[in-house]
Amino acid sequence: MFSTLEMDLRPGSGLGMFVIGTSLWTVLDILRGAQHFFPQVDLKYDPDSPTTPIILHLRPHLDLLFTGYQQRLHTISVRKLRDPHPPLAMAYKKAILSSSEEVLRRVGVSRMFGPTYPGDDLRYPGVSFSFEEDGRGETLKNPVSLPDDRQQEVKRVIISQKSLDGEQRDALDEVTECPVMAGELSQAILKIHEGVTLYFYPTGSEPIQILLGSSTAQDLMCDLGPPVRTHYKEDDRMTIHMSGPEADTDGDYFYNYQQHGIDFLISGSTHTVKKIVVHSNVPGTPLFQRYKRCPWEIQGRPEDDEDESPPRKRFYERVEEIQHFIAPGEAPPSMILNRTDDEDGLRLPSSTTRLFGYDGIILEATESGQAVTVMLF
Repeated sequence: MFSTLEMDLRPGSGLGMFVIGTSLWTVLDILRGAQHFFPQVDLKYDPDSPTTPIILHLRPHLDLLFTGYQQRLHTISVRKLRDPHPPLAMAYKKAILSSSEEVLRRVGVSRMFGPTYPGDDLRYPGVSFSFEEDGRGETLKNPVSLPDDRQQEVKRVIISQKSLDGEQRDALDEVTECPVMAGELSQAILKIHEGVTLYFYPTGSEPIQILLGSSTAQDLMCDLGPPVRTHYKEDDRMTIHMSGPEADTDGDYFYNYQQHGIDFLISGSTHTVKKIVVHSNVPGTPLFQRYKRCPWEIQGRPEDDEDESPPRKRFYERVEEIQHFIAPGEAPPSMILNRTDDEDGLRLPSSTTRLFGYDGIILEATESGQAVTVMLF
């Protein structure tokens, strides 16, 4: 026997526990705690591009569409309203719209939401109601009108952000800034040999600067709050590749700010930041969903003192372009890293990555050329 899934409809804002503008990382974290309602989650994405939209299919009722760049919830599609596995009860302003006993029809929508413009679907700001299960519109509709259109059964409900101009939002548009984003990272500007400048929502908030060799663990605690996780550095295998004498790393530890997609390696002796690691949260890679996508940009040198917009390369650009930006000319030899070596039985489509080392920065990229992490040191 399934428990009824009770969800309140909020046009332009969300449905139940799902809020428009929430990050993919946060939604998947929520779903881990709701496995009794959503035991199976299918994630659909384009393995060749880090910036195409991602769809979470929560059987049998929900499809959640996330934007390609920000990875934020853009559209919620509700279907199979009367499927009993589990039964769904959808309410609006505390009145039941649809349930296993209550069939949602055209006349019911009109009574609840009022008049709207003519068309195959009933469209209101932030929500629309479709009478086609697959949403393909009149191309598959029977040209013969129903005897009583008022009794047409609603097959899909679509919730999305309200558009400022009243037009329907495109599925490829990014989500505009909204309250659920407050306190989250909007931009991370990386400067080689210097550090990172972090910008947060709401837009206009004072940025935070983290400097290599200068910012301390206490600074991080004051500026970013306590990390989600702290652990001591135990893997020193990369030190074998150092050209000089191996540095003392005893006692070094990481502050993991997974909610921002950033790690900081802190010296065990000076307690200053030694390394900064940012993560792109690319689906199909071993680190996917361990970190929220960090919207990082690598900033180059300004052309002169008056240059207010120095050149940058961003997380979604091909690693070949980023390499040429960092050091024009032939790319350095790469090292192969398989992050699943320590995970017996784990198989992923992009488990093997390549490490490209430069003075002050290391790029980790998939075989298809997507940058999954960047490390400053």
